Amino acid sequence: MRISPILEYSSTTLAIITLIGSCTALFAASIALVHNDIKKVIAYSTMSQLGYTFLACGISQYDIAIFHIVNHGFFKALLFLSAGAVLHALNDEQNTNKMGGLIYMLPFTYTVMLTGSLSLMALPFLTGYYSKDLIIEAAYGQYFLSGSIGYFLGSLTAFLTSIYSLKILILTFLGTPNGPLSNYKSSHEPSYIMSFPLIILGIFSIFFGYIFKDLFVGLGTDFFINSLFMIPQHVNILDAEFSLPLFYKFLPVILSLFGALLAFYIYYIFPIYFYNLIFIYKSFVTLFANSYWLDSIYEKIFLYSTFNFANITNKIIDRGIIEIIGPYGLTNLFSNISTNKLSKLDSGIISNYATYIIFGLFSILGIILFLKDFKYILFFLSIIFIL
Repeated sequence: MRISPILEYSSTTLAIITLIGSCTALFAASIALVHNDIKKVIAYSTMSQLGYTFLACGISQYDIAIFHIVNHGFFKALLFLSAGAVLHALNDEQNTNKMGGLIYMLPFTYTVMLTGSLSLMALPFLTGYYSKDLIIEAAYGQYFLSGSIGYFLGSLTAFLTSIYSLKILILTFLGTPNGPLSNYKSSHEPSYIMSFPLIILGIFSIFFGYIFKDLFVGLGTDFFINSLFMIPQHVNILDAEFSLPLFYKFLPVILSLFGALLAFYIYYIFPIYFYNLIFIYKSFVTLFANSYWLDSIYEKIFLYSTFNFANITNKIIDRGIIEIIGPYGLTNLFSNISTNKLSKLDSGIISNYATYIIFGLFSILGIILFLKDFKYILFFLSIIFIL
């Protein structure tokens, strides 16, 4: 966003950012769809929403990108803190398959987490709706191939977002209790000091987008002044607002609602059919659950090679060259000289000691005279040689 004056004059770079952002949003949403760790699901959801932000930058809508980051900060912080309240109530249990039925024990936590989830799903009139749907509409309103791809990938991501958002709510609060009895016995609502920020974030997750939309992305707003830059050809907010066909304008919302209904049907009404569906599409679920095997690829390509290189440098350079030349080598050198060489000079014979004294005396005198006149050095070297 801060380098928008540079990006605006490179259509290729903008197209690449658009594709990377939209693919990232879909990529992370598909992974969150199959994970059962409540914190991982929310974390992948964050990655997905940041993909939307990159998509907005790729279509030159930097003000919408900032608006979405601010909006996302409220409802995603609300979701993370709500998940923390659940973990705190269930002895740090994170697996949603070991939860369920908490709506009767944690009604306040359920309410605030429902608020954050609905805002994440970008349902109309909630905070997430005013930035997320605007990004998708602006992508289509760009009328470029990259923008159209971003629109359809963003709409599909909205569909998946609704599914995993409602899935977490159902498995945690509405489903059948599946955890150990000890967790349910010790479950409790968060304290007042933990509940206060949840209430504040819940209020912002509902009203912030509606109140501040015109300030951030309204037509003619000077909120960002010269902080952001768009060339006139890329200002397409009018097209996104008024020239889009109604079908494409309402498609993200329709997909979000359909995803919510599908998730409610799958995870709450007839979950057994869902597991049969999982069996049929096991390969896709395995792909998503293993995060497209990117961790394994990263380990084999980068991690292992880095470890091997570090092992080589450790053995050859650190324990090899540096130790031989450095402290270890110097220690051994002086130790060998003192033990095997200099100690033999201490023979106990007086004549030898006299020789050492005379040798040292003539050496010192030779050095002194050498500094004064070079011709005397040969004389003293001859005497030393004779001695």
